[in-house]
Amino acid sequence: MPQPARGRPRSFDRDRALLEAARLFWRRGYSGTSTRDLTTALDLSTSSLYGTFGSKAELFEEAVRTYAERYREIHQQAVAEPDFGTVVERILIDSVHEFTRPADEHPGCLLSSAAMADSTSTLDTSAYFAELQNANEQALLVRIERAVKGGELSDDTDAGALTGLIQSVWHGLSARANLGAGREDLLATARLAHELICGRLT
Repeated sequence: MPQPARGRPRSFDRDRALLEAARLFWRRGYSGTSTRDLTTALDLSTSSLYGTFGSKAELFEEAVRTYAERYREIHQQAVAEPDFGTVVERILIDSVHEFTRPADEHPGCLLSSAAMADSTSTLDTSAYFAELQNANEQALLVRIERAVKGGELSDDTDAGALTGLIQSVWHGLSARANLGAGREDLLATARLAHELICGRLT
């Protein structure tokens, strides 16, 4: 007797399906991930996959935006802090927690994934991530300039150089997390960087 075609399971978890899809895209890239790969990993029929996410391309783009936009959120929340020391602390500490989220909650580092070099025709992942990083740097630069004008930082503070320093530490933490450094190790580095940066400025 023929088996019924798979549809969307009654207990379907959209967020979980997005996570599984992201893992495939991160590992194999967009072109290297077939629709069959996705339907197998997500336990969906092709029609249910398209009915839920629209298309393979739309699923890819949603995965990229879902897991990359968290970096923008971290920066936006950090620069809204009234104390500049807390701004630096939240950017570094909150980012470490994001970089080291458990594997069952996060697909891994987008920056080092195959998806960065292989995208849809509608979303250039490398360009998107570069725009995201530029936006984060600009938000931080504006906050530093405001701190200088408001007297939180000395008048001779080089806002551009300070922005570059904080973002360089951020990228270093990301790279080390991708190489397997543990959360506590990275947190220790982030706290020391925060102490050195803020201690030098006060």
